[in-house]
Amino acid sequence: MELMGVIQGLSALKEPCQVTLTTDSKYVVDSITKGWVYGWKKKGWIKSDKKPALNVDLWEMLLPLLEKHKVTFNWVKGHAGHPENERCDRLAVEQRDIHSL
Repeated sequence: MELMGVIQGLSALKEPCQVTLTTDSKYVVDSITKGWVYGWKKKGWIKSDKKPALNVDLWEMLLPLLEKHKVTFNWVKGHAGHPENERCDRLAVEQRDIHSL
């Protein structure tokens, strides 16, 4: 869901923007900032351990958005009192609960 949140957030922007994206997902941050996702794509979505990359459909949606916007990634520890991160978590849980009824 972290990837979908990033995709939805960037997709909502109507023109190229400079964005500071704060997330508690090391998976998202490291995959982009360490260049893993670009290597996976170059190798046909195969990781260095020879296993298929996960969430290829979402990465393929996200990569063009990263080309459109200038995104700086900021990782924060989850459930550690970061106000915006705590708010996002509450909203995500509320939506999960609403849609699981």
